[in-house]
Amino acid sequence: MILIDDTVISEDVADEFFVCDLSKCKGACCVEGDLGAPLEEEELAIIESIQDQIAPYLSEEGKAVIQQVGTWVKDEDGDFSTPVIEGRECVYAIYDDKKYLKCGIEQAYFDGKIDFRKPISCHLYPIRIAKLAEYQALNYDRWSICSDACSHGKQLGVPIYKFLKEPLIRKFGEKWYGELEKEIEERKEE
Repeated sequence: MILIDDTVISEDVADEFFVCDLSKCKGACCVEGDLGAPLEEEELAIIESIQDQIAPYLSEEGKAVIQQVGTWVKDEDGDFSTPVIEGRECVYAIYDDKKYLKCGIEQAYFDGKIDFRKPISCHLYPIRIAKLAEYQALNYDRWSICSDACSHGKQLGVPIYKFLKEPLIRKFGEKWYGELEKEIEERKEE
């Protein structure tokens, strides 16, 4: 384990390889699983406030579900997530011309319509954050639908923490990321 400030980082984040390969998975992470994308409490108001700007990027089915259940849902454990369409894809997911699922929020961000890229849980995937008493635990979430991303990352020689540099900095800051790199490099020298 790697300790930085109030975070405990699994060594898998440093040792395992990962680079998304959308041509292989076709965005399956936006449709597979029991719930939508996990949301942090501070993201709820942001998601609500950008609805007008992202609406043109969403599917009719997604907009209908949002109209019916709202912009986010709270599960029985008290956790927040994005709603899903008929138990399948996230309401914010859209199909592109190749039939790959992508994030409608992120497309609005890329087009300069909003300054929120997408939920941090999506941006950080395959890292999942578990909140412990005094710490946040960063763990590598192994999922069979991402096996191509693992082999692609290995082929390119890109470890998870390097693939996720931008979202890790977004979540924890430049200084934190610099400390993570330093810790990992020092471990390699031992």
